[in-house]
Amino acid sequence: MSDKLSPQQRSWNMSRIRGKNTKPELLVRRLVHAKGYRFRLPGRSGSVRLPGRPDLVFAGRRKVIFVNGCFWHFHDCRVGQHAPKANAEFWAAKRSRTRERDAEQRKQLQEAGWDVLTVWECELRDSSALESTLENFLDSRT
Repeated sequence: MSDKLSPQQRSWNMSRIRGKNTKPELLVRRLVHAKGYRFRLPGRSGSVRLPGRPDLVFAGRRKVIFVNGCFWHFHDCRVGQHAPKANAEFWAAKRSRTRERDAEQRKQLQEAGWDVLTVWECELRDSSALESTLENFLDSRT
């Protein structure tokens, strides 16, 4: 099946997909901040350079949170398992590389003594469960 959009239209659509300050990321930030936890954002002056550039860094607790989109990071939910039909080989390879890169960065962080939590886009639907997950992660002493 061919793409319904021209290459220029597809390029424009893809250029509009943000890599930071996404709606899911902002929602998690609001939840965490409302609970009284303070965090840093990567790339700010004075912050530590960490593998994978986590979305939220809790330096005093040695904890980081990634907020991942299910499709882009190949989650095992329905959205993450959707495989594009157009240019299927390209997308399969790209998403596999993303999954491998995520695993490597998580390993590097853990070896450096950081605890890592990944919040998936699909988990944002149940805010009470998400709040509980975030509190348990941030309050744990592991």
